[in-house]
Amino acid sequence: MELEELSVAEKAAMLSGGSEWDSRGNDRAGIPSFVMSDGPHGVRRQLGEGDHLGLGASKPATCFPTAGTVANSWDPALAEEMGEALGQEAHDLDVNVLLGPGMNIKRNPLCGRNFEYYSEDPIVAGRMASGLIRGIQSNGVSACPKHFAVNSQELCRQASNSVIDERTMREIYLTAFEIAVREAAPMTIMTSYNEINGVYAHENKHLLQDILRDEWGFDGMVVSDWGGSNSAVAAVKAGGSLEMPSPGFTSVRELEGAVRAGTLSEADLNARAAEVAKIAAATRLAGVGRDDLLKDGVAAAHHEVARKVAENSSVLLKNAIVGEGDNASATLPLKAGARVAVVGDMAKTARFQGSGSSKVNATRDENLLDELTAMGGITVAGYQQGYDRHGAENRVLIEDAVALAAHGDVDAILAVVGLDERSESEGLDRSTMAIPKVQNDLMAALAKTGKPVIAVLVAGSPVELPWFDDVEAVLYIGLSGQAGASAAARVLTGAVNPSGHLAETWPMRYDDCPSSGWYPAVGRDAIYREGPFVGYRYYGTVQVPVRFPFGYGLSYSSFAYGGLTADETGVSFTVTNGSDVAGATVAQLYVRGPEGGVLRPDRELKGFAKVALAAHETATVRIAFDRYTFRHFDVAANGWKTESGVWTLMVGGNAADLPLSTPFAVAGDVDAVPADPALGHYLTGDVKNVTDAEMTVLFRRDVIAPGKPTTFGVNDPISSWVDSKGFVARTVAKTLIKNEAKTRQKTGAPDLNTLFILNMPPRAMSKMTQGMVDAAMVDAIVKIANGHTFRGLGGIIAGYFRNQSANKRTEKELNHD
Repeated sequence: MELEELSVAEKAAMLSGGSEWDSRGNDRAGIPSFVMSDGPHGVRRQLGEGDHLGLGASKPATCFPTAGTVANSWDPALAEEMGEALGQEAHDLDVNVLLGPGMNIKRNPLCGRNFEYYSEDPIVAGRMASGLIRGIQSNGVSACPKHFAVNSQELCRQASNSVIDERTMREIYLTAFEIAVREAAPMTIMTSYNEINGVYAHENKHLLQDILRDEWGFDGMVVSDWGGSNSAVAAVKAGGSLEMPSPGFTSVRELEGAVRAGTLSEADLNARAAEVAKIAAATRLAGVGRDDLLKDGVAAAHHEVARKVAENSSVLLKNAIVGEGDNASATLPLKAGARVAVVGDMAKTARFQGSGSSKVNATRDENLLDELTAMGGITVAGYQQGYDRHGAENRVLIEDAVALAAHGDVDAILAVVGLDERSESEGLDRSTMAIPKVQNDLMAALAKTGKPVIAVLVAGSPVELPWFDDVEAVLYIGLSGQAGASAAARVLTGAVNPSGHLAETWPMRYDDCPSSGWYPAVGRDAIYREGPFVGYRYYGTVQVPVRFPFGYGLSYSSFAYGGLTADETGVSFTVTNGSDVAGATVAQLYVRGPEGGVLRPDRELKGFAKVALAAHETATVRIAFDRYTFRHFDVAANGWKTESGVWTLMVGGNAADLPLSTPFAVAGDVDAVPADPALGHYLTGDVKNVTDAEMTVLFRRDVIAPGKPTTFGVNDPISSWVDSKGFVARTVAKTLIKNEAKTRQKTGAPDLNTLFILNMPPRAMSKMTQGMVDAAMVDAIVKIANGHTFRGLGGIIAGYFRNQSANKRTEKELNHD
């Protein structure tokens, strides 16, 4: 039977999940259901109903480094190798659609989910994601880049409205997705929870039809984030294919009723059902069903891949010269025979991934203390915990660490510090860029011993480093996956030459961030008032000093650039390794627009190449121009344009160190037109002082942040009920907030389930309860929030029985009883 011959109800049923992780198939049309699983850096295959927050047990799988760490490799080919391993494990665990990679732009360093995202720059994010997607899909498994789009905060993420100007959205927040779609052809894409300029992502026709399908040529399935669908009918009209996890039969009845009423065309319903059926056919697995990756060589081989990725993603941030005269040498790598005091709780109990839906049940655990002890060539002189992992004051721990470090036979101190498990997680944003005070106190005390201090930094995103000037070396390993400890040991001892470069700027302090004054948005509207001045685009334009610039990374080798030339298709230049040690660096191409042209940051990355060189080798590097190099989005013309004029091309090792530069005449399709003077502070990038009037010019409309709601709707988060006039609703919200804080304090980890509920708008209840709650019951729940407790309770009870009866009728219809 052909898909079009199915009943309206049968086709509608295919557009929502049958369970937490499974789609609904149709036996009459020969369309199987398929399995989706979280998997940005490891397959989280849960059995049974499972959960979407990583709370329940999952099958063992390789935990690779997170996207925020992998991006520091600047190596799409390496990401593809990791993707191949991910895709193989997904295939072997009977997963059809792997939910990753995460591709959102790192607008602000406090976003709780930044460890799952690649970069503050769309070129890096797009190219790295493309590699991962190609690798995953080489196994017949669909990748699913997410969260499309403009999803930059965890606070109120299901009820937040991202208010952004069209040009910034297209150039900064959508370009990474565009690169991935054009270069890697993902079969699936996941929409974000939030609204974009007042329209939910999963029912945003401008995003899903005008841009994704019509402009970029995407022909796959669009799936909602779990609980992220709002109106099933609006989603089908706009291009949303599948809502997850499972609204039961509520959406089936809504779609069926809309077709019957003529408010939804059956052609749209057919198109969405065909997109779901296409994934079922394209990812049909051969029933491998290997229950345990540990039973064969897959786990061991993939552990080696994870180590390789971690090694190439490690970033050497500082490496001071110690000693004098002929005895002077770099602190790292550690010298043969060195005696090292190892300090820090995370040296013994490793933290290598974040919390939330991406959390993987790793096939193996490593820790740096054991790996260094077994490494050979150096001696571990002892270990001390140094600090309480979750920040409790304990001077004895610091004193014991200092006593160990002060031993006469200790040559160097290796301190492992960073963020704990509760600091970086889906569901909540970080409250500070600082690491726990007890760790900073430890570092200050160790520095006073006079011994060289080497910091190994564990964190998925930037942190403030008040002790940076007092230590001799800093190695940033990020969240480096299950093989991160052995990778770090190999870098520290010189078996591996570090070649990672930062994929985001590290500011000196949080207040320096362009969006620090309005992030995260606590109300409904998250206004992106900084416009295009995100990350290095801001710091470089306004010349704000930073701790580490975008693209920064040291090496045990030294590199020099020369001979820059440009032609119509790209740039060529040389890179020379001037040292006795083979190594790799990341050559980066930036452009500056013509004088007197449209509003732009001072410089923007447009290409890069990972360059491996033998000792004293020189190589010629070519970086080609492409459709992204010189374009800007012209809002008035609703299209991409290139300004004619003399551009500046710059090449070097990071955004602040570009020794090569050349003018380059571009024959575009529009003349350079001066930016509107009314943009005021935007013209110099001084976004911290932008006025509301200037913002109106950039956004081309008035942007007014609303106050607190006086009444609550189905799309206001449950956390907002703390301001409810109704005692019951107010008590529910305050109790949840109190209990979550208590759990976090007691366990040292966030209560993800409670956080999800607090951030959740009531309408999500009808999308995540497998039909137990329908839209009418949600309306009754909102009555309680608005102080009409008894009327709301009555509506819930009546609605429950009415909904159960309707579900039975729909099920009977679908089963053709």
